[in-house]
Amino acid sequence: MLVIAVDTATPAVTAGVVNVEEMLVLAECVTVDAKAHGELLTPHILTALKEADRTFADIAAIVCGIGPGPFTGLRAGMATAAALGQALGKPVYPVCTLDAIAAENVADSPLLVASDARRKEIYWATYDATGRRVTNPAVDKPADVVERIPSLSVERVAGNGATLYDLGLPHTGQEYPNPLGIAMVARDDVLAGAKPRPFVPLYLRRPDATEPGARKRVTTR
Repeated sequence: MLVIAVDTATPAVTAGVVNVEEMLVLAECVTVDAKAHGELLTPHILTALKEADRTFADIAAIVCGIGPGPFTGLRAGMATAAALGQALGKPVYPVCTLDAIAAENVADSPLLVASDARRKEIYWATYDATGRRVTNPAVDKPADVVERIPSLSVERVAGNGATLYDLGLPHTGQEYPNPLGIAMVARDDVLAGAKPRPFVPLYLRRPDATEPGARKRVTTR
């Protein structure tokens, strides 16, 4: 059973074709360019399909990272995934991007995954030694997260947020989600043919834009 796995919640434009029964990546295409999500994602999907010697007709589902991440990047990936799912008549499964990174870094010790949230902040969540998420995704300043690390009982970090900012723990070396990790998170649901959860972005921040207030009354003297 093949899925297309995509993510644009980080500076990486990620796409791949994964066999979820064997957890085997047939092909992947990843470019780190925070300004090219919309431009590169569809070509990356087509390249991955070509390298895997597969077509859209071979795909059983779409799996897409839903963040946390910035609005512009997330919109590119999620809009593409939703359009593909609708055009192909295939389910689209949402995956937390931090979970996708954690899925490939399961070891004997708890983990903190952090991605760059800009504004000198990080998106982060913690995971136990089995890869199960322990704390919900949040956005905070790195120094505030460092203060909480003793109480979080984590021993390692992953993600580009933990590269940009020293969180005081050993880094696993993985900065961005890969197609394999994205597919791993959704594997059980895909194989079971489960109904996908609501496909909504995980922003964690209110939008910068706000609705305009009431017009000021103009008076004349």
